[in-house]
This record gives sequence, structure tokens and C-alpha cells, in this order.
Amino acid sequence: MGKIKLMMIISLLLSTTACVGASVQPGERGLMWRPLSEGLSKEPLMDGFYWKAPWNDVYLYDVRWQSYVENVDAWTADDLQVVVKAAIILRPVPQDVYYLAETVGTDYYTRIVKPEFLAAIRNVVSEYPVLMVPEKSADIEQKVEQVVQEKLEKRHLAIQSVTFADVDFPQIVLTAIEQKQVKEQEKDQKEFELLIATKQADITRMQAMGESDAIRIRAEGQARAQETITKTLTPEYLRYKLYDSQTTKMVLLPEDLKTPIFINPGEREQAAQLSSKPIEGAMQSDSGRGRVPGPGSPAGGGKKDLSAGMGGSSADGK
Repeated sequence: MGKIKLMMIISLLLSTTACVGASVQPGERGLMWRPLSEGLSKEPLMDGFYWKAPWNDVYLYDVRWQSYVENVDAWTADDLQVVVKAAIILRPVPQDVYYLAETVGTDYYTRIVKPEFLAAIRNVVSEYPVLMVPEKSADIEQKVEQVVQEKLEKRHLAIQSVTFADVDFPQIVLTAIEQKQVKEQEKDQKEFELLIATKQADITRMQAMGESDAIRIRAEGQARAQETITKTLTPEYLRYKLYDSQTTKMVLLPEDLKTPIFINPGEREQAAQLSSKPIEGAMQSDSGRGRVPGPGSPAGGGKKDLSAGMGGSSADGK
């Protein structure tokens, strides 16, 4: 009876402990470890629940993309130290987790990825001057990624990208970068001012050419007009235009001159006043003697002469 009870207890314990299982989450792969039989299974376990004996185990591998960030001290080509904050994104190849477990294990980043990643950053950064590191960061990232992929080619890992999040410079480098930026801004400003001056010079040159063409055209037109006028201009036409002038008030035409002399209104009034003064003086002297001599009359008076004439004719008649 005692043996039977012991066997029943052992069977019950085995039946209860045999119900132990393991879960594989989405984004993971599992490897069944059977130490008493076949050892590590080569076939990866997909996500799900798996029954196992208590002495067996399941190794889990996260096959999703994971990012690892490192702060790397690197020396540039001009012997200046910079601190590069770099990130690498990678994951295990899902179908190769068995070989990864056999060669490296679950701590693959610490054991093989990190050393190669840091060494690649230091080697590539050392090829560039310190002031070129920010400008050439994309090229540096590409070269680092290429080096890491070559080093980890047969390590059953997939690398998605390498990126530089930040680059810290010493104070002397920051001052040099600021000075360089100021020089570049001044250069851009000078180039912009030169462009504006060139455009303004082009505009001024075009305006001058336009004005020159306009002056030349006007001069040619005036020359043709003067040539036409010269061909048709005669002395008679000139005298006519002088007579026909709207601003002329008096015309004097001397006998010996073919060209008339014009007197303006103010000059005409002065000439009229001057010409009227001798006439008025003569009129005043004649009126003092009581009569105004007529044209052709003698100075002694015409009445006396008429009487003498009449007396002579009557004596002769007697």
C-alpha cells in the first residue's frame, strides 16, 4: 500500500509540473532548449504559447528594430577632440536567430556591435577637419554605416541606419565656427550687393542708351527739318514772316535796307512821344503871333500881299 501511494503522488506531481509552458510575444523569436534530448532547436518559434517540460527552456530574441545611442570621443584630422552623439538602428535576422545564439548570444550588441560601432566612428571622423564635421555629417554617417556593415556581415544582424544626433565642440572650435559663419554671411552680403550693383548698372546703361538714341533721333529729325527749310527758305518769305509776326507793333522800312526794323510796343510809345514834341512846339510859336502859317505862306503874312496886289490892279485900271 505504501508503494502504491508513493507512485500516485509522483504521478500527480509529474502531471502538474508537465503543464509548464512558455509564451513567445509578437516581434520575438524563440529557441527551444532541451538539455536532456536534442539540445537547442534550430527551428525558430513564432509568436504563441508552447508547452514544455520543467527542465526545458525557451530563449527569446527580440527581432524588432532597436536603436542604440552612444556618446563617442573622437579626434579630428587637425587634432581637436569632439564628442559625437551617434545612434545605430539594427535587429537580428529573424530566420538566423539559431546561429546568433550559437555564436554570440542574446547580448550581441554589447559583445560585437558596440566595439565595431565606436571604432568606425573614430576612424571616419579622424579623416575630416573639425570645421568640416558638421557640414559633412551625412557623408560621415554613410561611411560609418558602411564600415559597420562590413564588420558585421556574417554576424546574422541587419543594420538599418547610422545617424549623428549631435556633435559637441570645444570652445575654441565654437569660436572658429562662429567666425566662419560671420565671414560666410559677409560674403553672401557682398555677393548680393554686387548683384544689385550689376543690375543697377545694367539699368543705367540701358537708360543711357535709350536717351542717346532719343537724342540722336531728335537730332536727325531736326537736321532733316533744317535741310528742308533751307531748301525752301527765301528772302521774300523771311520778310513776310517778319511782317506777319504777332508780337510786332511797328515796322520801319528804310529805303536802303531790305530787312525791316521792328520796334516793340514800349519803344513805339517812346518814339511817338519824341516825334510829337517838335510839332507841338511849332504850333505854340505860331499861335503866339495870332495865326498859323499855311504851307507855302511867307513869313510877312498873306493878307498884306493880297491888298497890294488888288491896289495895283485898280490903279492900272484907272
